[in-house]
Amino acid sequence: MNENPRAVGGKILTKPFLFLSLLFLIGVYFVVERFAFGLAAVSNLSGGYPWGIWIGMDVIVGTAFGCGGFSMALLVYVFNRNRYHALMRPALMASLFGYTLAGISVMIDLGRYWHAYNLVLPWYAQPRSILFEVAVCIGAYVVVLFVEFSPALLEGFGLTKARKLVGKAMFLFVALGVLLPMMHQSSLGSMLLVMGSQLSPLWYTSWLPLLYLLTAVVMGYGVVMCEATLVGNAFHLKSEQRILGKVSPLVATLLALFLVVRLADIAARGHAGLIFAGDRDSLFFLLETGLFLVAALLLGSPQARRSQRLMFLAAATLLVAGTLYRIDGYLVAYNPGNGWSYFPSVSELMITIGLFSLEIMLYLIFIKKLPVLSGLRTA
Repeated sequence: MNENPRAVGGKILTKPFLFLSLLFLIGVYFVVERFAFGLAAVSNLSGGYPWGIWIGMDVIVGTAFGCGGFSMALLVYVFNRNRYHALMRPALMASLFGYTLAGISVMIDLGRYWHAYNLVLPWYAQPRSILFEVAVCIGAYVVVLFVEFSPALLEGFGLTKARKLVGKAMFLFVALGVLLPMMHQSSLGSMLLVMGSQLSPLWYTSWLPLLYLLTAVVMGYGVVMCEATLVGNAFHLKSEQRILGKVSPLVATLLALFLVVRLADIAARGHAGLIFAGDRDSLFFLLETGLFLVAALLLGSPQARRSQRLMFLAAATLLVAGTLYRIDGYLVAYNPGNGWSYFPSVSELMITIGLFSLEIMLYLIFIKKLPVLSGLRTA
């Protein structure tokens, strides 16, 4: 598709947008309560479960959903597949929102959030800390994403000269945009290694960095596929099926690699019997593995390359599987012992729902006002 990106146009204050605004305002109410009265007033976090749904869903899963820009950059810039370039801007925009809102979630989750500025002070740096590396990389990646997406902003405001100036230095930010996600997504897996015996052997492995990187890449492609289908149908864009059909075999291959590495590792460590133990961990493992397998088979089939509906179903299945895999590792399969238990409170859930609602609202505003999408049909 060679057409230049354009703004979709249309009303902002539609009924779906107003409904999302209501969800967002409810979330804001609980955020205000959290900062006014502390974490205990709105969350079920505890000494046994210091990380809950805000970290598990908003950060660990949310950043994987935000890897569309990273995944597409691998194709377009690293492997020089320029035919996918039409998918870059919406992928970068979704990544920018996903990572920015993940950062907001971290600020809500921090007990002493007023000390967050220490992260950028060199004398407080902890270069051997995985958590420090994740925080620095995610913060830096948000800046990189903003620069990568800035051409759309500058074009939208008619700043042509600034757009050309940014373009001259873009190669540097593209390189960082590939490097930083590889670092922090693999490190999100490394963070689980400190849990040791508190994490089920079905999830605990020295291969966690690779497995988390693989799921980030495939979930990035899954988001791009779902986004292209939903937005294309909603705003009557030309179908991206032909382009996406060329991506699906790659995603299927990566999923197959993920499954082979994971299952072979479990067998090599002598824990294959736990897969069919019939307990909670076993059931969640079988569910997420089955969904990964279904997604791989669908995406690898010739029918998915030709059917928009089938590809959307496969991509949605992949995203559910990836979400389960990451939530299971950080919450479901984690057992701190001593009788600790955790289930998110209503206010925790509403804050998460409010943040996701804000992300969708921003997405709608940007595609209607800025040149993001290609393939708009003319009336």
